[in-house]
Amino acid sequence: MTVAGPSMVPTLFSGDQLVVRYGARLRPGAVVLVRHPLRQDLLVVKRATERRAGGWWLLSDNQFVESDSREYGAVPDDLVLGRVLLRVRPRPVWLAPAGWLERLLCGWPLARVPGLAARFGVFRRLSPEL
Repeated sequence: MTVAGPSMVPTLFSGDQLVVRYGARLRPGAVVLVRHPLRQDLLVVKRATERRAGGWWLLSDNQFVESDSREYGAVPDDLVLGRVLLRVRPRPVWLAPAGWLERLLCGWPLARVPGLAARFGVFRRLSPEL
């Protein structure tokens, strides 16, 4: 999969190439590949922030792009195709750490190391609405 557009900046940039695991289990914080709810011929990459009635609440990492669940609501499960595991180009970055690793990186004392969790693909928002 190749990224087109700025909606996931600073995590992903236009032209980045990704490895997607179709049918993978999701959890909040995962970067996912979905069919756009209003244009199902269009595939989009977003961050799954939480499970809601009707599906997953998906947000762009770029705060200035609002083409996400703030516009079209929760995305039904049948439109969620898979989880982005890895960015392979321009330089490899893991985007799907295991749950135990994510908990370790976000707990004391590792959470105090600036940028460490982000280097392993862990990104947290203060609120799903941000």
